[in-house]
Amino acid sequence: MKACGVSGAEKEAALLELPEPSSPAPGQLLVAVEAAGVGPWDELLNGGSWDVGLRPPAALGVEGAGKVLAVGAGVAGFAVGDRVLAHEAPLPGGSGFWAERVLLNADHAAACPPGLDAVHAAALPVNGLTAWQALEKLDLSRGQRLLITNGGGATGALAIQLAAAKGIEVTATASAAAEERLLGLGATEVVDYHDPNWTATVRGGFDAALIIATGTAAAALPLVRDGGRLCSLTSDAPAEERGITSWDLYVEANAAQLGQMAEQVTDGTLKLAPEPLPLSEGPAAFAQVVSGRAGGKKIVLTPA
Repeated sequence: MKACGVSGAEKEAALLELPEPSSPAPGQLLVAVEAAGVGPWDELLNGGSWDVGLRPPAALGVEGAGKVLAVGAGVAGFAVGDRVLAHEAPLPGGSGFWAERVLLNADHAAACPPGLDAVHAAALPVNGLTAWQALEKLDLSRGQRLLITNGGGATGALAIQLAAAKGIEVTATASAAAEERLLGLGATEVVDYHDPNWTATVRGGFDAALIIATGTAAAALPLVRDGGRLCSLTSDAPAEERGITSWDLYVEANAAQLGQMAEQVTDGTLKLAPEPLPLSEGPAAFAQVVSGRAGGKKIVLTPA
């Protein structure tokens, strides 16, 4: 089957021809991939920084959407022909979503609502689950204030929407070009991160901070009130001080959370703006995303 991934120790993604996945074991699904998300985390898969059980030569990718081709023993709730979306790590077949077919654990797959196309479904899992789980742990209430760094990226834009829907007042850092878009998604204030003195332009005393831009945790910490919370998605949570709880968060597969967000995307209350590219452009897409040149766009690969 056609795929985009890694053949061995090489760090560059390449187009590959891979063997077909095995038949699904008990509790697994074999899925025909209709679209697969690309993210900066995919760079970690090949170097072992994020061990997802990749067995090269193998496809990269830990999120996507597709149609069930075969169902393993003991799986309830899914049948051949059903459409699903999922974030999967570790990868049960040793190979990921940037391929024509992939093996999944059934309990990590969510049903794809009838009105949700594959490109939008594939854009949701990792960014959506990360934003959902971070906000869940920050545990903010209506009227409280949240600072998000890199609100213009795919995770930040979803976090703004999820937080605003709960009545949380969101200040986000982003480029000036993203300001109108983020205000439209529910942010109360957007601060240009290009300004070296951006921390002095916002009112401090935030109840919490969500760190999505690398290297901003230390700058954000003084803006959090005593006893507040800081969640870092960039593995650089600072030491706790002034009673502030500080931690690093790593996304986990969760079909129930993913299913709820998929319904929100379908009914228009959660907005995504993916950019689909053919699988044949996978190596270029990978290079663009991991080098930070995606411009906040969520790239999704399609088999065609």
